Amino acid sequence: MVAMDQPTRQQISKWRRYLANERAEAAVYRELARKKKGEERDILLKLADAESRHEQYWQEKLGEFVGMPQKPDLNTQLMGWMAKNFGSVFTLALMQSAESRTPYMDDDDASEQLAADERVHAEVVRGLAVQGREKISGNFRAAVFGANDGLVSNLALVIGVMGSGAQSSVLLLTGVSGLLAGALSMAAGEYVSVKSQNELLDASRPAAAATQLAGELDVNANELALIYRARGLSNDEAERKAETVFQTLQERANASHPSSGHNPAEAAGAAHQDSAAEADNSHGVIGEAWSAALSSFCFFATGALIPIIPFIFGMDVTPGAIVTIVLVSLALMMTGGITGLISGKPPLFRALRQMVIGLGAAGITFLLGLLFA
Repeated sequence: MVAMDQPTRQQISKWRRYLANERAEAAVYRELARKKKGEERDILLKLADAESRHEQYWQEKLGEFVGMPQKPDLNTQLMGWMAKNFGSVFTLALMQSAESRTPYMDDDDASEQLAADERVHAEVVRGLAVQGREKISGNFRAAVFGANDGLVSNLALVIGVMGSGAQSSVLLLTGVSGLLAGALSMAAGEYVSVKSQNELLDASRPAAAATQLAGELDVNANELALIYRARGLSNDEAERKAETVFQTLQERANASHPSSGHNPAEAAGAAHQDSAAEADNSHGVIGEAWSAALSSFCFFATGALIPIIPFIFGMDVTPGAIVTIVLVSLALMMTGGITGLISGKPPLFRALRQMVIGLGAAGITFLLGLLFA
């Protein structure tokens, strides 16, 4: 009969697994911290220290049954490998999911403090992951989605024509045409979009002539506030903004010697231009139209190239179709998994979902091709 204070075999096995995972997670945080500086590094090291305290908890719980060090779960091993070989964005996304799914919530052997720590860790990691996603979300997300669009659209086109009974040479011509047509369309659309955004921002910027009038305005009437109200500020905010401009004007006027040729209107205009520049910076940086167009072309073309690779090497229709589906399935799972990681979601489900959607679209076009065979 097992003593009340002696753990069962199931508990020993579980606690050893917990111990291995906590030790590995502490190592992951320290590895990530090694590549960081400043506040982010400090946060990661504190998370590592917390995981080490959890490790100590399970060591004390096991006591004489601690045994030889065990390997952590495969998911934790994957996070360790990614921490050493990839950036922190993907690793933190996985860590966020792992911390959110902590088993301590439903385990009576884990203290309430451990369960609370894991919930807090999930939020801390979420915050760090969000910062990383914001840094790469623009260009990286555009690359992933652009390549995915090329994959799905050209696969559907090639498979649809294949359903009509076309030969491999026709499939190659179709695929190349689809690649060029889609990539050029994406590039043209991106060029027009970015160009239109720039033109819209140009139209929204304050006119240069208006910025020179601040020194001639009635300070009491404070008509300068009307400009800020027209830009969307509330009346109180506009009044405070205008007052700041006039204050700056007064300070510059007092600091200037009368014989220096100081022009109050110019000082006011400069102060107002500083404010206008500050507002203008809030629009963010819009990429150049040609650069955006070229990027879209390359991203789409990269994805669209994969479905026609077998036919470039002269493969027959049937074996070429099999190779195409395998290659595209792997590529779709990769883009889906990356999208899941960036979004902080489990990557496997997103990878499988992306593959099913892409192959489903190809299946529909294949059936349509059979109708015209």
